[in-house]
Amino acid sequence: MKNRSRFTRYDGGDPLAPPVDLAEALDAIGEDVMAGYSPERAMREFLRRGGRDQSGLDDLARRVAERRRELTERHNLDGTLQEVRELLDRAVLEERKQLARDAMMDDGDRAFREMQLEGAWPQEGSPNTASAVSELSSYDWQSQQAREDYEKIKDLLGREMLDQRFAGMKQALENATDEDRAAVNEMLGDLNELLEKHRLGDDTPQDFDEFMAKHSEFFPESPQDIDELLESLAQRSAAAQRMMNSMSPEQRQELMELSAGAFGSPQLMESLSRLDDNLQSLRPDLDWGGSEQMGGEEGLGLGDGTGVFQDLADLDQLSDQLSQSYGGARMDDLDLDKIARQLGDEAAVDARTLQQLEKALRDSGTLKRGSDGQLRLTPKAMRQLGKALLRDVAERMSGRQGNRELQKAGAAGELSGATREWAFGDTEPWHVPRTMLNGVLRRAGDPTGPRLSIDDVEVQETEARTQAAVALLVDTSFSMATDGRWVPMKRTALALHTLIKSRFRGDDLQLIAFGRHAEVMDIEQLTALDAMWDKGTNLHHALLLANRHFRKHPNAQPVLLIVTDGEPTSHLEPDGEVYFSYPPHPLTVAYAVRELDNAGRLGAQTTFFKLGEDPGLGRFIDQMAQRVDGRVVAPELDDLGAAVVGSYLGSRGRGAAGGYGDWFGGNGRGFWVGD
Repeated sequence: MKNRSRFTRYDGGDPLAPPVDLAEALDAIGEDVMAGYSPERAMREFLRRGGRDQSGLDDLARRVAERRRELTERHNLDGTLQEVRELLDRAVLEERKQLARDAMMDDGDRAFREMQLEGAWPQEGSPNTASAVSELSSYDWQSQQAREDYEKIKDLLGREMLDQRFAGMKQALENATDEDRAAVNEMLGDLNELLEKHRLGDDTPQDFDEFMAKHSEFFPESPQDIDELLESLAQRSAAAQRMMNSMSPEQRQELMELSAGAFGSPQLMESLSRLDDNLQSLRPDLDWGGSEQMGGEEGLGLGDGTGVFQDLADLDQLSDQLSQSYGGARMDDLDLDKIARQLGDEAAVDARTLQQLEKALRDSGTLKRGSDGQLRLTPKAMRQLGKALLRDVAERMSGRQGNRELQKAGAAGELSGATREWAFGDTEPWHVPRTMLNGVLRRAGDPTGPRLSIDDVEVQETEARTQAAVALLVDTSFSMATDGRWVPMKRTALALHTLIKSRFRGDDLQLIAFGRHAEVMDIEQLTALDAMWDKGTNLHHALLLANRHFRKHPNAQPVLLIVTDGEPTSHLEPDGEVYFSYPPHPLTVAYAVRELDNAGRLGAQTTFFKLGEDPGLGRFIDQMAQRVDGRVVAPELDDLGAAVVGSYLGSRGRGAAGGYGDWFGGNGRGFWVGD
């Protein structure tokens, strides 16, 4: 018996559901980062939108708003007053029937009683309920049923007032005896004394234990300490106050007058008022002053109405939590119990999944917090994004017209004896035993999968016979941001960076961003770069940095890739200051041409990627390319990454001893995709 287990309802969602999809989240976050969002904001936006099969914060917030609107539009606050009116109507009707039946009553006495009833509760018009109850308090009822109905009014008001502060009291005290009422009054007195001692800091755990031992039947939720007791009482008391604030002045006045006789004694209202004062002083942080517009047809009693106002308070808190708009907001802030209570278990499972997704993003090495406290994409995340972009590039390049698929074993050099996972751009021969073994091992865990997947493929490594020094110059001027070229530019840089770091590790890539001035950037810095709103296209400065990169690698093949949508409009003066002029100044053009000639003398294989339809840009780039025997490519934005990667492979192939050029057709744009 000591080891007997206890079972509770499982609330963890579908136990067979797949884990959270980090790949989808990472793709979406990476796209937003490259659009200029910070990683923190990009993650928040994904959590807000949700995924293909996952509700986001916005959907949960919408359901919270709908639930709130449903409560306010369904109910009104006239329930208790309406119930009192019905009891009074029934009492007066029964009394009039009794007067009509009583043949022994003197006609004058009967007429006097009828006049009393009519004066207090006329049959036409809108009588004041509180005034009628007060006027009939001294009436000598002839009907026993009428007397009982009238007494029920005081009993009802007492139970409703208690139900406002203690949920379930209305039902628990139905048909209450004088002893029951005395026990309630004693409990309220002891509770107020305990709270007042707590407010002064004079209470002890023993005080709470003694109070619960004496009055535990009034607290079925079994609070474990005074803080739990205080929390539940204060929240309900605050909801009761908001409900009163939401009533019309006439409704409030009637209830205040009626409540004076609750349980036939003013002691109850005095104790409840004292309780409210104690709770408000102990929990001033709660909303004690709000109000709502309740315009529905379903009347609420005081106790039920307080419960509805607690629901509204819960929904308001959930709305704040789901907005995640406050400082230090985390998904862990979501109250899953409240979500389940207000929106259902399915919504709670959605919220829990979002929490797990945020935790997985932070804990999986995808995001890290820098020394400045800001989240950043980790190198691991950048590699994952780059691989996804390379897959997209491969699909685009394999679908071009005129491509031919060639495999040439050992094109990059002699076999080294080592193997590695196939990556985009590989042309080495497959290592068949390793590839087949990988497929067998994978199918052992997933018998329904394909016999062979691209992820199973391993290739035999070769020794590279040449190296390349690659400079990718990307325009970050004002027009790139305004004309929708910002994200494609970043995607292109990341795809090329990933290809070189994973496939051509001996090559040295330098990323150079040029706007009003030029700057060497690492891939994380470039992908996180916000749109630049300074005017200027300083190709001169960018070429200076590229040539410095080439000179640092004298034994490597220089490859110069320039992505731009405008003619050069700024250059560096001898003193290092930036000169800007639009239209382009002849000196600016001359400086750019001089540095391009220097790149040509260093042997750089140059490709210009012209974005946009500007005729002046087209003429300028054509002339520049002719000076260094370079090429000009005018890709669509969606094809920019494929064009840059293809040009890099082609340029590198022309300098490789082993025939990378065999990958390409006569126009240098064919590409074999090993898929």
